[in-house]
Amino acid sequence: MSLAPFAIVAPFIGPVIDRIPGGRRITVFIVALLRCVTVVLMITRLESNSLFALAFVSLVLARTYSVSKTAIVPTLVKNDDELVSANSKLGLLSGVMGFAAAVPAGLLQLVDSRATLVMSAAMFGLAGLASLRLPRHVATTPNEAEKIEIEELRGLQVRRIAFSMMLLRGMIGFLFFHVAFWLRDERAGTAWFGLALGLSSLAIMIGNLIAPFLRRQMSERAMMLFAFLVIGLIGIYAGVVGGITAGIILISVTNGMGSIGRLAFESVVQREAPDANRARAFVRFETLNQLAWVGLGLVAVILNLPGAIGFAVVGVVCLTGSVYFFVKRSR
Repeated sequence: MSLAPFAIVAPFIGPVIDRIPGGRRITVFIVALLRCVTVVLMITRLESNSLFALAFVSLVLARTYSVSKTAIVPTLVKNDDELVSANSKLGLLSGVMGFAAAVPAGLLQLVDSRATLVMSAAMFGLAGLASLRLPRHVATTPNEAEKIEIEELRGLQVRRIAFSMMLLRGMIGFLFFHVAFWLRDERAGTAWFGLALGLSSLAIMIGNLIAPFLRRQMSERAMMLFAFLVIGLIGIYAGVVGGITAGIILISVTNGMGSIGRLAFESVVQREAPDANRARAFVRFETLNQLAWVGLGLVAVILNLPGAIGFAVVGVVCLTGSVYFFVKRSR
């Protein structure tokens, strides 16, 4: 279910986002409107099998919005140095709003499960109205910059940062499933896993918060190297120490560093590929990243390693990656 939306988004929605009149602004508006309609339909179909189809449509629309949001950022900043800051603010705002909405949503759930959906529909409607204030922008005409786009997306910096991001997402997927299946056999495993997910969400917000500060001190490539180095060191520590606490710390740190790596990746692609159809490019990269997340997650499920061994694997892979990226960066 987590991979399926990308199978739909990749071949169709990316090019459409970049080419329709009004570009990404109208795409964001349409997506918000369709999400509002989808939620309204869910309200009347809670007991129907069609609810699963509507949930799938909602996932596809959510991914479409994510791609549109990332693609539109370069058109809203004054210069390329503000890309990391702008992306981090969006990520931080998303996390804060998620936490803020959780309280009223939880209270409404106690009254009636449909009340939460009504709130969601209203929020999507307001988001659609807000999107109309975005500037009109169309990235390219269908064949105008395809050769330039290919050259830019195959540039050395873009390829390296894209590979780094794919490996980082793969490690996040591996650790997610490793911890989930490991805690399944531990006492109060569900509660511990819930705590791990909650702290991971908090770590992602902190990562979004500190990323602009890191960008002022170092380049995006150095930010990615920093993320791998921190995960590698904590992973080795967790592998040596073992235990639930070390595992929760590692998965939280990994997700926090993952948000820093993601912001560095998005900034490089946004800056180094200015003539590319960014929506199509980000869909392509995100599809590969999601494949890495699912693929290495499947590896964790198949191997079913003991807790400490799995932590050490994450540490060794990320430390090896940091050495590799350091050598490449030095050259």
